[in-house]
Amino acid sequence: MSKAKTLAKRVRQGRMPQQAPNARSVAYSVLTKVQEQDSYANLLLPHVLGGSELSTDDKRFVTDAVYGTLRWRGLLDAVIVSAHGRSLNSINKRLVNVLRLGAYQWLFMNGAEYAVVNESVKLAKKRAGQQTTGFVNAVMRKIVARTLDQWRETLSQESSYEDEAERLAVQYSHPAWIVRELAAAWNAGGYAPEPSVKESGVNEELEGLEGLEAMLAADNEAPAVTLCVRPSLADMDAVYDEVEALGGRVQRGELSPYALRVRGVNPQNLASVTEGRVGVEDEGSQLAALALALAPVEDADGVKGAEGTEDAAERGERWLDMCAGPGGKTALLASIAQEVGATLSANEPHEHRRELVRENLKAIDAGTLGEISGRDGREFGATFPGAFDRVLVDAPCSGLGALRRRPEARWRKTAESVQELASLQKELLNSALDATRSGGVVAYVTCSPVLAETRDIVSAVLSARSDASRLDVPSVLEELNSSIPLPASVDSASPRDMQLFENIHDTDQMFIALIRKI
Repeated sequence: MSKAKTLAKRVRQGRMPQQAPNARSVAYSVLTKVQEQDSYANLLLPHVLGGSELSTDDKRFVTDAVYGTLRWRGLLDAVIVSAHGRSLNSINKRLVNVLRLGAYQWLFMNGAEYAVVNESVKLAKKRAGQQTTGFVNAVMRKIVARTLDQWRETLSQESSYEDEAERLAVQYSHPAWIVRELAAAWNAGGYAPEPSVKESGVNEELEGLEGLEAMLAADNEAPAVTLCVRPSLADMDAVYDEVEALGGRVQRGELSPYALRVRGVNPQNLASVTEGRVGVEDEGSQLAALALALAPVEDADGVKGAEGTEDAAERGERWLDMCAGPGGKTALLASIAQEVGATLSANEPHEHRRELVRENLKAIDAGTLGEISGRDGREFGATFPGAFDRVLVDAPCSGLGALRRRPEARWRKTAESVQELASLQKELLNSALDATRSGGVVAYVTCSPVLAETRDIVSAVLSARSDASRLDVPSVLEELNSSIPLPASVDSASPRDMQLFENIHDTDQMFIALIRKI
């Protein structure tokens, strides 16, 4: 058989390597998997791009298109529905992401009108067949007839929103229930001036509208990658130089003394990261771990105070991270424990996450580490009563504080799913308090600003106990860094929790409460 015939046969049999798909096709595939298979974009996208033959510019395009389309899906869908004149359910499901990608390119990526329409039509033909091209061409031509500002104005005029939350939900591409939760968290956070409902002209649940809109806008911005240079394991200047040597841009963090914010470099290409001396950890998460390490503990009789980790070795302090996976906060605590002579144990009930904890702790001296266990965290209070000086409860939560990093989460979570976690969160906090000695401290932390899984959990647990009380988190963090934006003190005699906000701290929206066992 001739080479030509052999080649033709291989093509017919589907054995011929195909030409590398273009960037829009790759972006479409990732979006479809995220939607249909509940994949996580931050895990799927690096894998797909790493195995592709796309150019560096095309990889940047795919990254922007995927994350941007996920973030702005609510607004994009509203634009598509308006241009189509019918509901999204009336559109061939294979075409929805084609139209979302095209709309995002036009509204947010400064794509040329002709190119956006033409490429959308070509993608539709490839993914859904020739018969769909006329429809996509017609809808896309209506979309490119208006700018982003014009579309926002059009949607405001066309829609009869039930309340302000509904309007903001479309304008900033969040489900309305999340808008309401963020509004409640902002109003309870202590950062906004006393609002005037009459002057703002909004319903009471959305007081402090300016701060709320800033929060929603920040949710749609891509965050920088933040490194945690683990104390006792790595040197800040050396890691700074390492990033620059690989062509990355780097600046010191503004909140944590161990933070470096980097762009233009894959952290996995840094030797300090692969060796476990440095980790990828948002500054908000770093502050949560540091708050626990720096909180003052007392001797068992409650008389002698000890600030932070001072005399930790002399006291033989035992620390516990009760919900440790994947282990970023654990490693920061462990590296501090290694410096001060404390011992840290870690617990993670899920085996695959427990392996991640071990990986994060690989650079820690064995003498610093206690047990790395897989227990149900609710068992610790009964199994190890009063055994620990400091306990971190990084409780399972909705994750709504990390929507910048996981934009698809806003479309998957429901108000009901948040409420379902409340019982577990209370049980874990009670268990942690039972496992803490008299005078010791528990940090209750969530990557969420939602009151039902933050302040309400702490208040509910403490209202049923007489052996624990809140500490003032802002005071602890102010000792760490006086430039950290802190909430206003309503009553100096009333200890405060601390809610971090993206628009103020440029971190994930972490909640931190410190509780002393009496």
